[in-house]
Amino acid sequence: MDRLARRVPARAGADRAEGPTAPRVAVVGGGIAGLTATTALAERGVRVTLYEREAQLGGRLAGWPTRLADGSTVTMSRGFHAFFHQYYNLRALLRRTDPALSRLTGLRDYPLRHGDGRQDGFRRVPRTPPLSALAFMALSDSFRPRDLARMRPRAALPLFDVRVPEVYDRLDHVSAHDHLEAIRFPPAARHLAFEVFSRSFFADPRRLSAAEMALMFHVYFLGSAEGLLFEVVREPFPQALWDPLAARLVRLGARVRTGTPVEEVMVLPGGGFTVAAAGAGAGAEESYDAVVLALDPAALRALAARSPGLGDTAWRERVAGLRTAPPFLVSRLWLDRPVRADRPGFLGTSGYGALDNVSVPSGWEGEAARWAARTGGAVVELHAYALPEDADRATTERELLGALRRLYPETSRARVVDARHLWRADCPLFPVGGYSARPTVDTTTPGLVLAGDAVRTGLPVALMECAATSGFLAANSLLRRWGLRGHALWTVPTRGRTAVLRWAAALAGGGR
Repeated sequence: MDRLARRVPARAGADRAEGPTAPRVAVVGGGIAGLTATTALAERGVRVTLYEREAQLGGRLAGWPTRLADGSTVTMSRGFHAFFHQYYNLRALLRRTDPALSRLTGLRDYPLRHGDGRQDGFRRVPRTPPLSALAFMALSDSFRPRDLARMRPRAALPLFDVRVPEVYDRLDHVSAHDHLEAIRFPPAARHLAFEVFSRSFFADPRRLSAAEMALMFHVYFLGSAEGLLFEVVREPFPQALWDPLAARLVRLGARVRTGTPVEEVMVLPGGGFTVAAAGAGAGAEESYDAVVLALDPAALRALAARSPGLGDTAWRERVAGLRTAPPFLVSRLWLDRPVRADRPGFLGTSGYGALDNVSVPSGWEGEAARWAARTGGAVVELHAYALPEDADRATTERELLGALRRLYPETSRARVVDARHLWRADCPLFPVGGYSARPTVDTTTPGLVLAGDAVRTGLPVALMECAATSGFLAANSLLRRWGLRGHALWTVPTRGRTAVLRWAAALAGGGR
């Protein structure tokens, strides 16, 4: 772990709630945030019921079986996700069933390629800032001397001392695109590196808050010594992550109800809640002492609209104001011949139309590798983020396949044995000026807490790590109500790493 990582200590209290008087909690949503909250509560003896509307756990990391044209049964999912080393709280959740994290495996590099032939990577870049930034610029073809001479270092200095929430006071009013324009980042570097990163938030840089971009740089590059290399799952998400965790939750006494959407949450006059659910095995309405809502923005908005007793007017306006990022497409292709052996497991792209990255799961995921070995083929996955609202699905699918054949010419001769395409629009949007209106973990209704990657945590976390962190924070908030011991958390450093750069950032206005 980074020697400057920050520990957020657990609040003291009793180790466990015991017996029939133990609190009862409903967790609505079985993604990372909901699974984390359920785990954190059940470990303290709280009686938890987890409701998930889909048949599978995992939320955006769920997987489900599908049968290919050749008769093979395989797992389809939303595909490639990177488990970075600075995802301390997510990795702590996974260690509950895999202490050595043996179900993850590392990839050698995080290469980025532009349509004009330029390519960058991070394998040779030192992990510790600011050496990481200096080395990346020195090794990259995207930073030419005349471009560097045009840059405005003063405008860039605040990126080296990111603090939450101060970074939002400074930069939430401007877009990521406009802030990079103000810095005069070289266009090549902006397209190849920074837009690849910003689009991992499923948003066009012109719509993404510059504060979120700055936070992202801090978490992954400028504030953490963990580096930009990462790990991936050795097997599909259900087998590697969620099936073992669900079994552990049942052993802890939690009830896991998949295929069970929650229709309404009602606040009881004397305190507590009634949860009305539908679907297989739901049963009648049930009463709980507390509720965790761990939902994506659209689902949270819908449930709040169906539950008029939740929150006050201001809270309901915050929830109603949550926005969803533009749609994205995942195409997984099963090909009848292999890709070249030197193709990376993951490749970020720019300048290839709608294509944002290519991964080769048959190079690192066991199920895909076994299919490829048996058939002599390959499994390839294509992602397109932040698509226009009016984008045509079939046209985009064809565009991604054409981009793959341009990137990896050997695939032009390959027959597509089968394909699965996933078109979704359910990720949070972090727009310019939106931070102050985002809801927090705690709400105005006693016993009601929120979790998810759209929720403000007050900590420097993002994406999957934000979901896991918010789940722990939601559980800790409830445990504190009942005098039970909380769970300690970790984050990347909560300010810039270097005193000199912090001083310079303050002079440039970054310390306000």
